[in-house]
Amino acid sequence: MARLRPLPPRKVLRALGRLGFVVVRQKGSHVFLRHPDGRATVVPVHPGEDIGPGLLRKIIRDAGVEADAFLDQA
Repeated sequence: MARLRPLPPRKVLRALGRLGFVVVRQKGSHVFLRHPDGRATVVPVHPGEDIGPGLLRKIIRDAGVEADAFLDQA
């Protein structure tokens, strides 16, 4: 597994979009995404802040993809 580094939220959202996730709704700074097969995850979008490795790992696990596959899309 590749070492995870902080990523801007827009790159995380773009990678998830390329993996088939669509934005379902947004509540405040949290963007809710869902895949047609039922998988779902939430990405916090705070201006000027990157998503750290721990939360990024959680988002990737919720998305049900391998870290390497996710990073290839980012």
